[in-house]
Amino acid sequence: MPAPYPLPWSQFVPWANRQLWLYGCDLASELQQAGAEGRDLSSVEKEFRRLMSVERDAGYLEQLLGGKRGPRWFADSCALIDRVQRLPLRRDYPYREPSDLAGIRAARARAKPLPRWRGSKTEFKQRVRGGFLGRVAGCMLGKPFEGVDRQSIRMYAEAIGNWPLGRYQRSPTPAELKRVMAQKPVRPVLEWQAVSYIDRNHGFPSDDDINYTLLGMEVMRRHGRDFTALDMATLWTSQLAIIGTCSAERVAYRNFVEGRLPPFSATHRNPFREWIGAQIRADFFGYAALGNPAQAAEWAWRDASMSHVKNGIYGEMWVAAMLAAASVISSWPDIIRAGLAQVPRRSRLRTGLDRILAEHAEGRTFDEIIDGVHREWNELTHYGGVHTISNAQIVAASLLCGGDDFTRTIGLAVSAGFDTDCNGATCGSLWGVRHGDAAIPAKWLRPLKNRIRTGLQEYPVGPLDQLADKVAEVACDLSSH
Repeated sequence: MPAPYPLPWSQFVPWANRQLWLYGCDLASELQQAGAEGRDLSSVEKEFRRLMSVERDAGYLEQLLGGKRGPRWFADSCALIDRVQRLPLRRDYPYREPSDLAGIRAARARAKPLPRWRGSKTEFKQRVRGGFLGRVAGCMLGKPFEGVDRQSIRMYAEAIGNWPLGRYQRSPTPAELKRVMAQKPVRPVLEWQAVSYIDRNHGFPSDDDINYTLLGMEVMRRHGRDFTALDMATLWTSQLAIIGTCSAERVAYRNFVEGRLPPFSATHRNPFREWIGAQIRADFFGYAALGNPAQAAEWAWRDASMSHVKNGIYGEMWVAAMLAAASVISSWPDIIRAGLAQVPRRSRLRTGLDRILAEHAEGRTFDEIIDGVHREWNELTHYGGVHTISNAQIVAASLLCGGDDFTRTIGLAVSAGFDTDCNGATCGSLWGVRHGDAAIPAKWLRPLKNRIRTGLQEYPVGPLDQLADKVAEVACDLSSH
């Protein structure tokens, strides 16, 4: 191993892998992603096998960083990923999934007319406050379990008497932790996750799920209803550190720095282009368009197109439209369908969510529905665990089965596994918009000590209630009502 390096090799490998991810060299994810979106991979399968066989070699990072074959492997991998983007779709591919706004609109089914928002400004702000506070609470419940599998989540929750999930997870005592480890969890809670236990925090710690909600607010506060994707990209680079981004967002940020602007920032060497990142950025666009799902979806498209394509974009449009609809209709199936009306009818997202709606209508239990999601998607892989569609299915099932119970809704979203903090946050936000801030149980707000920290320069730390008020005020000022 070439020397010197500031970290021992055992600690350096994960860091180096993250740098490869930053440059889009996740060949396994690219292969799976390209196949799922219908690319004809027959001409590149051999090259994928060759390069991935090197990647599985324990010494490939040493070679990459200092050996003779490393630079060639990196160059060949980048060239392969570039080549994949030019491959045609298979002739038998059944989906129609455009990424441009005009194409998306042309591919939608006809939307069912919804009532307009008729409430007062006070009621408007109560709904938005409910959405923001619900988002924070749901995110906090899921944070310690981010990256932990479904079965292991249950082990940790049961160990402290918190199953079904009904309060924030605290640190297990040594005896409780010993009992958990005796069960051999597949993915135990590691230190980076354990720092999010409620007893180890004075308030809400920084999290990207909340950062992006505030960036949505900030871009519209500065640029108004006509903000562009370039406005948002500029805001990212001035407000958000690249280390505070993940997967597709980090790739897009890298592309901004290298001079690739939207929409090219979403497509250049980005194996994560349909992952969940855009779906968690939708909320403020829904808050500012209560009663107007089409407007919310359009704003969400502008944001998502910086970093995602196809179903990665649709996920953000779906959530934003649901938030807008949740203020004027009360049935969760109708709210979910109102969101789906804004995305292409022959998309994988639409197909996956229609199935969740059908299974719920048939009377299947939450566990039965989620068992099906786990059969379809492997949460232990990067691709399956944080894909837009797998997590959207969990959001939909949690809303349908959680009903009018906030605790049950966010508890179900987190207990299902996959991207726990994102799904808890999205469900909490939707529930809060539908019911308003006064309906959120105090047991979810009191432990946060009215304090929130973010990863944005504009809002480093402050009172949670004041930030919720600001989100509501800006959203109300921007709305067309």
